[in-house]
Amino acid sequence: MRYTKLGRSDLTVSRVCMGCMGFGDPARGQHSWTLDEQAARGIIRQGLESGINFFDTAIAYQSGTSEQYLGRALKDFARRDEVVVATKFLPRTDEEIESGVTGQQHIQRMIDKSLQNLGMDYVDLYIYHMWDYQTPLQEIMDGLNRVVKAGKARYIGISNCFAWQLCKANALAEREGFAQFVSVQGHYNLIFREEEREMVPYCRSEGIALTPYSALAGGRLSKHPGETSKRLETDEYAKLKYGKTRLQDEKIIDRVEQLARQRGASMTEIALAWLMARTTSPVVGMTKPSHVEGAVRAAGLDLTPQEMAYLEEPYAPHALVGVMAQNTPTAAKEDHVWSTGDQKI
Repeated sequence: MRYTKLGRSDLTVSRVCMGCMGFGDPARGQHSWTLDEQAARGIIRQGLESGINFFDTAIAYQSGTSEQYLGRALKDFARRDEVVVATKFLPRTDEEIESGVTGQQHIQRMIDKSLQNLGMDYVDLYIYHMWDYQTPLQEIMDGLNRVVKAGKARYIGISNCFAWQLCKANALAEREGFAQFVSVQGHYNLIFREEEREMVPYCRSEGIALTPYSALAGGRLSKHPGETSKRLETDEYAKLKYGKTRLQDEKIIDRVEQLARQRGASMTEIALAWLMARTTSPVVGMTKPSHVEGAVRAAGLDLTPQEMAYLEEPYAPHALVGVMAQNTPTAAKEDHVWSTGDQKI
């Protein structure tokens, strides 16, 4: 396994991050394909033994049971100071807004609940899951700074935002003496490269770590023609993200398959090696032993400039989809519901 620094922080992370959205009680979440605790523990242990030290979860994943599974497994299989744990919080609920709960109070509630779920005193990286247009940015950054000052998080990150939002937030933090975002977790992979317009160059210029999600496009970049999986068949959100661009995406997926054959590697290895060359540490969902093995091998695979260009050449611009398509002040609310277990978000 290779390791690197997470942006300008002093956190040393594996070049692949284990995404834990696939862990948790399926009866308490949006997905039917998530692993129960026993199976999740096996994957987490395998990841640790393979050198993965970076784990990403969220309070929204299966009503907090993903956090619970991860926390209990890490307590049993690793020393706390040997792993980097990231979790995420969501915007205030309408009920909180109506009752006068401030952004600072909301963040305090969220971090305390996540720490309870994880069974930890602190997280290494606390991530703002998506932009909250109903809460003043001052309250968000102040609330996050209080979390850092209290020792409940070492650093803060952000997910599902535009480059101008990240720039604005860090400028406010710098002015006020608050903690600044050291990482961004956006939607980025070989068949969805819209982050390259502004986010990627901005983060490179500012030393902000890129830890993209959907690294394999919900499994599409790892499957040969005709192959399928339970997630590919049942994940309606992933279908929303990729359903309208299937034909143009298939041209790139075909090249991933061709290069994998030539290199004697798996499609997973090729797609992830490309993304690792572009980012700090991709968040990769792992629900099978083979997923761990492929991600670990990818961390040691270097593609040539010619191979990188070959994979990139067929790309065509994509429209924004999913969370980012709705990430505007006037956008319609998402039609799915996130839940922390105690409240709906």
